[in-house]
Amino acid sequence: MARGDWRRLDESDVRVRPGKGTRPRTKRRPEHADAVPAMVVGVDRGRWTCAVEDDPSLLVTAMRARELGRTPVVVGDRVGLVGDTTGEPDTLSRIVRVDERRSVLRRTADDTDPFERVVVANAEQLVIVSALAEPQPRRGFIDRCLVAAYAGGLRPLLCLTKSDLASPDELLAAYAELDLPVVVTRSDEDPAELRERLTDRLSALIGHSGVGKSTLVNKLVPDANRAVGVVSGVGKGRHTSTQAVALPLPGGGWAVDTPGIRSFGLAHITPDDIVGAFPGMGAMAEECPSGCGHLGAPEDPDCMLDTLVETGAASPGRLASLRRLLESRGKLEEYD
Repeated sequence: MARGDWRRLDESDVRVRPGKGTRPRTKRRPEHADAVPAMVVGVDRGRWTCAVEDDPSLLVTAMRARELGRTPVVVGDRVGLVGDTTGEPDTLSRIVRVDERRSVLRRTADDTDPFERVVVANAEQLVIVSALAEPQPRRGFIDRCLVAAYAGGLRPLLCLTKSDLASPDELLAAYAELDLPVVVTRSDEDPAELRERLTDRLSALIGHSGVGKSTLVNKLVPDANRAVGVVSGVGKGRHTSTQAVALPLPGGGWAVDTPGIRSFGLAHITPDDIVGAFPGMGAMAEECPSGCGHLGAPEDPDCMLDTLVETGAASPGRLASLRRLLESRGKLEEYD
């Protein structure tokens, strides 16, 4: 072949000298088969406190592994840890895996905020704490918490505090059609019934400031202040009173104490998310016209949920309660 006749070259004639640092990259992540299971119990600016195998006496500090990128990790997440999991001072492990969540409690700052905030993952139930007096109960806030629970796969539990100051009868009547479990407590008594409902479960407690949630937590977890201090102490120094934190219950289980919330946005929730949580109504809602908000006339005159009442498959009160929850989605200022 004449020198310089490049048209007759093929790949066998090409010689490429490998340069330094040209090790081929792979997108395959390491499997970390030896990762230790744990539950996240606290978060503090780039550090996560984890209970190894759900043992509250074995808390370790962890950072998120680089291969996870910006994968969100919140209290209640089940994770896999590698590295030093002894829990000794000045040790650090890595979160290399975040398991699929069974439930998620989400909220937005308001109903126009596109950014969802995951408050707690994998909680079995949401304890909505509301005072009967001082301050007065806010039914709108309760409704919106119920919506978030139904949409996120959590079982709601309404806890009414300060029954020594006011009767719970009126509020109980307002939620009678929802088959909502309710616990009534007094400031001067031990919350024995609530403790029983929380034992051996992962439960999130939520409520406005002043409703007595912190008082309940201190009664349920006698050393709650010390436990919070331990969680915050292993991070970078910011106190966790403004963050959700999971506290171990003496009889087993965890109570996730969430910070006092002023508003509960539901921008991420659709009407079908709510209706689907009501047995028997989700299937009928699929027969509704496209875009139906399930509010009934005049907004949705062709809503098929009315058929359930006409045929006796649902009571008028139950449908009215459902539609009250649907209305609460779009009335943040009024309902909070």
